[in-house]
Parts: sequence; structure tokens; C-alpha cells
Amino acid sequence: MTKLDSTLQSAETEQHAAKPAPAPARRLLWIAAGALIVLALLVLGGWWLRVPELHSVLLQSPRQADDFTLTASSGEPLALGDLRGKFVLIYFGYTSCPDVCPTTLNDLKQMAAALGEQRMQDVQIVLISVDPQRDTPERLALYLNSFDPRFLGMTGELEDVQRIASQFGIFFEAQPGTPDTGYLVDHTSVVTVVDPDGYVRMIFPYGTTGKDMAADMTYLMRRG
Repeated sequence: MTKLDSTLQSAETEQHAAKPAPAPARRLLWIAAGALIVLALLVLGGWWLRVPELHSVLLQSPRQADDFTLTASSGEPLALGDLRGKFVLIYFGYTSCPDVCPTTLNDLKQMAAALGEQRMQDVQIVLISVDPQRDTPERLALYLNSFDPRFLGMTGELEDVQRIASQFGIFFEAQPGTPDTGYLVDHTSVVTVVDPDGYVRMIFPYGTTGKDMAADMTYLMRRG
């Protein structure tokens, strides 16, 4: 083979090597590349969207809360339905409670601080009194202002409060106290979250810190 023949053969070999892969092969390459991209997005998406470790009970089959009306700490009638569009955190307690109620309200105060002003525009914290005999609207307002002026109180007839409490699974009962404390009220101490559409979505057990409440509420508010 002459040098010229060798050069021509090399050039022909290079031309064959430069030819694009047949169409079926190219399609397989694109499919494989696309599959890798989708897999990467799923992995990354799962990392960003995974459910965090919650400190509350998240209800998988939420039910709509029955509407009710009581007297607010402002002295005006207030219905649960009036708060539609907000996440309503309901706590049943009373102003003469020696320990559990102030602890929970302080946790809620810390939660509000952690959420910040902007998120709190979509949140309303409500204390429904299990001691309506002593908890007048004025007394509730004074008590709640010591924690956060944005907190609302609600009170009414004992029978109405009992009916409302029962739909949230809340039990309360008056017990003898001391001459200093007066009677006490045993009660279930949880915070119930009603979403902007009126559905019960989340329950915070007693002792959940404000920081943990804020983390769970941030997740719930993003989830919608």
C-alpha cells in the first residue's frame, strides 16, 4: 500500500468515526439521559419535600369543626366561623389555673415570637374558658394581655362550653381547692389547630415547646 493510499484510508476512517450515531441509538441516549435527570429530581425533591419529624399529632383524615358562638374577651359575640381564613389554635383553660395554663400560654407566646409578625397575621390563638363562672370577658382580656395582646379569650354559659369542648375531645370538671385558690378545674390540656377552611388538622400535646409548635405550624402553613 502506498503512502497516498494509507492517507486516504485514514481519512475515510475518520469520516466514518465522525458520523453521528444512528437515530435509534440517539433516542436511547436521550431516554437514558432523561431518566437520569428525572431520578435526580426525584431524589432532590424527596429531600426538600420530605415530611419533617413532627412534635404534634397530624390528622390524616381531618373533620370540619362545628361552628359555635361565645362571648369574646372584647365583650362582643364571636363565632369560630368569623375566624375563617386563619389557622386557629384553640386551648381550653382558665385564668385561675395555677400551672398548666400559664405554661401552655407561655409556650404559645414563644411560638408566636418564633413564627414572626408576617406568619402570625394568618394565625389566631384562642383561649376558651372552662371556668365561665369566674372568667368574665374583662378578666380574660386582662389575663391574656399579660401573655400577648393578640390572644383572644372566649367565654359563655357552662352548658355551651361543655358542648363545644366535647367536639374537640376536651374533658373538664371542677374540683375543691383551698381557701387561697378557690375551686380548681381539671381539664384536658392540648392545643387544637383548626385550618383556614375550618378543619381540625393538628393537635399539640401538653408540654410541646413554643419552638416545636412553630416548626410544626410552619410545615402545616406551607402544606396548606
